[in-house]
Amino acid sequence: MYQAYALVTGKSAATKEMTGTTREHYQAYHAWLGQQGQAKLDAKRAEADSIFHRVGITFAVYGDEAGKERLIPFDIVPRIIPTTEWRQLEAGLRQRVKALNLFVHDVYHEQKILRAGVIPKEQVLRNAQYRPEMQNIDVAGDIYSHISGVDIVRAGAGEFYVLEDNLRVPSGVSYMLQNRKMMMRLFPELFGKNKIAPVAHYPDMLLENLRGVSPRGIDNPTVVVLTPGQYNSAYYEHSFLAQQMGVELVEGQDMFVQDDMVYMRTTQGPQRVDVIYRRIDDDFLDPKYFRRDSILGVPGLLDAYRAGNVTLANAIGTGIADDKSIYPYVPDMIEFYLGEKPLLNNVPTYQCRKPDDLAYVLAHLAELVVKEVHGAGGYGMLVGPSASKAELATFRELLTKHPDNYIAQPTLALSTCPTFVEQGIAPRHIDLRPYVLSGKEITMVPGGLCRVALREGSLVVNSSQGGGTKDTWVLEA
Repeated sequence: MYQAYALVTGKSAATKEMTGTTREHYQAYHAWLGQQGQAKLDAKRAEADSIFHRVGITFAVYGDEAGKERLIPFDIVPRIIPTTEWRQLEAGLRQRVKALNLFVHDVYHEQKILRAGVIPKEQVLRNAQYRPEMQNIDVAGDIYSHISGVDIVRAGAGEFYVLEDNLRVPSGVSYMLQNRKMMMRLFPELFGKNKIAPVAHYPDMLLENLRGVSPRGIDNPTVVVLTPGQYNSAYYEHSFLAQQMGVELVEGQDMFVQDDMVYMRTTQGPQRVDVIYRRIDDDFLDPKYFRRDSILGVPGLLDAYRAGNVTLANAIGTGIADDKSIYPYVPDMIEFYLGEKPLLNNVPTYQCRKPDDLAYVLAHLAELVVKEVHGAGGYGMLVGPSASKAELATFRELLTKHPDNYIAQPTLALSTCPTFVEQGIAPRHIDLRPYVLSGKEITMVPGGLCRVALREGSLVVNSSQGGGTKDTWVLEA
């Protein structure tokens, strides 16, 4: 028999003891898990791995052996969130994403927040993610981040904190959908006994959202998913979402621009394209204006965008809002644009470009998490408490030479969730990435992608750094 541990919040990363109690919303699952034997759970995990291999749900890790792909480890123990907590989180996400979209529009138009001194001008206008080519371009519905992935953690007394915002090309939603499908296949009885909010309709919501921001205002706009190609680490997701939405998956070479309009090459001849869900970074989208050596994008795409003849989701230049040097100012954005207090907290952040903050970080480096402001995927990051002397020395030198490139945060006492590991059921640190869709309305499916740090004591959940994923259950009332 397995003991189902309670979700623990407010414990420090060094404290492993469990409370010995089960939170109310875990009780039904706790009772079921207690009746399962090790052989059955081992067999279910093996079955999941086999199916994921067969379907081809893999992830390429940059820097690994050339061409090597691997499975993202899938944990068969779900994360469970009661509906009351989800409603609180949902309200905070809506507020945050609304303010971020207003910020991006403002930055590329009136720049009121900069003139008011809320954010230093140089933090924006000299930022590598700021795209001057987007200045004064009006986009459909004034929406820049149509698909936002906001990384959430719980810490302290169980409060939700935003770890980071992902507004460029947020990934991982296909794993959220496949994790749910896998759990329903492995344990159908659990979905009969528990009122679990569905997530399978996400592709329908995404397609409706994309159609709703067509610049032409037609009833049936042509939507495509633009991928860098099969060698991209997230190619599986690109093809999966295109298939689920029933739209074409295209590469840059499949499209061309004529008279400031975008066309897709088809066997029946050119077809006008209205909305592009792009999974290519800004730099590679249009070799006419950005990287001239790019073979991934479409020459003249920015011209069509400027003319208002195509919608890009997400918009060019959204990276200015999710750069880690801008992250500390999001609560100020919410108050500036909405006149509201933030419903979700930021993690306290030291901006190393500030001399006093840098001095503190250097003096407490072994206690902090240091992040590269333009970094993603867990790269360019130092977790002080688990770092070696050599790693600390390297980052000390980097911070001294290039302080503007880094922020630092305290090592939070992240919540843990019961996880099925080789030793049995044990607590592991987790985060959650809900996916927020912005169109005529702001919508989201209940839950998101739950990532788990599988190594004991680790705080790094990124798949590229050895993390795994879980299904997330939001219990309906």
